[in-house]
Order: sequence, then C-alpha cells, then structure tokens
Amino acid sequence: MTNRLSNCIAEIALLNYPECQLAAVHGLTDLFRIASEWSDAGSDRWIRVTHWATHEGNSSPELTCTFDTHPGADHQPDYVIVPPSIAMPEKMQSIPAAAKWLTHQHGRGSRICSVCAGAFVLAESGLIDGRQVTTHWAFAQELASKYPEVSVADQHMVLDDGDIITAGGILAWTDLGLTLVDRLMGPSTMLATARFLLIDPPRQLQRPFSQFIPRFDHGDDSILSVQHHIHAHVAGPHRLEELSNVANLGSRTFLRRFAKATGLKPTEYVQNVRISKAREHLELTVKTVDQITWDVGYSDPAAFRKVFHRLTGLTPNSYRQRFGLVFAHKHQEKEVKPISS
Repeated sequence: MTNRLSNCIAEIALLNYPECQLAAVHGLTDLFRIASEWSDAGSDRWIRVTHWATHEGNSSPELTCTFDTHPGADHQPDYVIVPPSIAMPEKMQSIPAAAKWLTHQHGRGSRICSVCAGAFVLAESGLIDGRQVTTHWAFAQELASKYPEVSVADQHMVLDDGDIITAGGILAWTDLGLTLVDRLMGPSTMLATARFLLIDPPRQLQRPFSQFIPRFDHGDDSILSVQHHIHAHVAGPHRLEELSNVANLGSRTFLRRFAKATGLKPTEYVQNVRISKAREHLELTVKTVDQITWDVGYSDPAAFRKVFHRLTGLTPNSYRQRFGLVFAHKHQEKEVKPISS
C-alpha cells in the first residue's frame, strides 16, 4: 500500500528541465505553500510540492526528486507541471528522459500540465497528439509545424482537457497555479492567495472560457457512432435505451464502454454537448434564453440554467454579457451613437 501523507490534498510535481524558467518553478512552489497556509482548513490540509530533475544522458523514465516540501512519503503526483523555457523553441533541447517520465506519470494517473513553451516538452512525449492545446502566441505556428498531430489553439490562456492542462503566456504559471488552487482548495482560498501575492485571479477561470473537447480518437467505433448521433441531434431525448440501440450494445456494456472511451457518463456527455451549443447561441445570436433552452433539448428553463451555471460558472445572461459578440456590438453602438442636433 502506498505510504501517502494523510493531510495532503495533492502532490504537484514540477519538472526542472534544462533552461526552464526557474522563476516559475520557485514561484509555483511559493504559490502552493501560500495557498496551503491560507486554506480554509488551516494547517490541516495542504499541497505537497516536489521538484524533479532530468540528467544528461539519462534515458530512464525515473527522474530524481531534488526537492520535497513534505519528504518521507511515497511519491504519487496528482499533477505534473512542465514550466516555461527561457530558451526560444528552436533552441530547446530534445529531452527524451523527460518525455518518457511524463508518459510514465500520465500512465499512473497524473494530470500533465504545461506552461508556454513547456508545451514543446509535452509534445515530445506524444501525450498531446490529437489534442487541442495552448502555448505562447509567438510559438504557436512553430509548435503546430513541428508537431502536426497537435491542435494548437493559442487564443486561449488556459485549456483544460481533463488529463492534460496547458497554459499560454510565459507568466501564465500564475493563472495555472491559481486555477489548480481553485480546483483543489476552492475559490475563497484561491482569491486569498491572489490577494496576498498581489496578482489578479486567473485570467481564465476554466469553466467560463474552456471548451468542451470530446474525444473521438479512442478507437471504439460503436461509441463513436453514438457520439456522432448525439452531436447531430442535440435536442433529442437521448435515453439510455436509444443510445444503447445506436451502439448495438446491451445497456451495461454500453455504459461501461462509453465511460471508458469518453471519460464521461452518457448523461454528462449530453449535458456538455447541449451547453456547448447553448454557449454558441449566446455568443452569436439574439435568441432569448428560453428559446435557447428549447433549442438545445431542455423543457425546463430552471433546469437548463442550473446545468449551465454548473458547467460554466456563469448564468446564461452573465455569459452573454461577457462573451456575446452581438451583445458587445450593440453595447458599442450605444456608446458611440451621435447626439442629435
């Protein structure tokens, strides 16, 4: 049995590779310590931070732990963060040992994160092939060119794909760090940490900004047919019996294989698809919230609002005010409307 510290909320491992940004390594270490001290639970719950170093010529997936805030227990990283590089991407070294170690940790259940040019180290591992990730806007074209299997969405500050989380700018480690604090310790601790450090809360709070990115490359054709069916008929009832029939599987087998392939239950998947479509309507149309509710398959506006808030962190109206292109255009027209003589 793993000897894990009982009061440890999570172990976050920081990869210290050649020419990485040490400010991010030490800054994140301080940020997570401060978050632990400002936690609502006080000293009873805290984040363990470890540093892991690569060594030239070492091809083993086992790297060396060079720093540990709470030594003595077995290592089981919940998150691994690849910090930015201070070298330009074209001058970054190939780091096969780090790539193997990242793959090894991912296989053990760690969520793998990168910041800025750290995405190039992550890409070397192959873990983001077929995935949508973000990096610094100045490096996006090179990342896409060097790793064509990776989908680069550099307009995003943080992209959360569940087991892979990527952040954009070279100082986006603060956004990533606070995002993880929010996830592990709650919004009040995240805000207290940001205030103490005199930094803004995450410029991307993930839920309002992140996109639902379904996985279609899992290799299960029966489940893929169900996914296509759901996306083509967003407003459909999507009952278990119907979806099982589309997959030509028994209900129990369907539920097991769907969860394995997508990482979600069918009801969760349908909710994410519907809310993604609702967000699109809110951003690009002037339809009322009630109209959108019906369009995406909900008969109860209150239930729709509840699911929308849970998945985005905002009410539909607040989301439209913040992200709606039509709303912003109309608001701008009002501001510049000339005064009649």
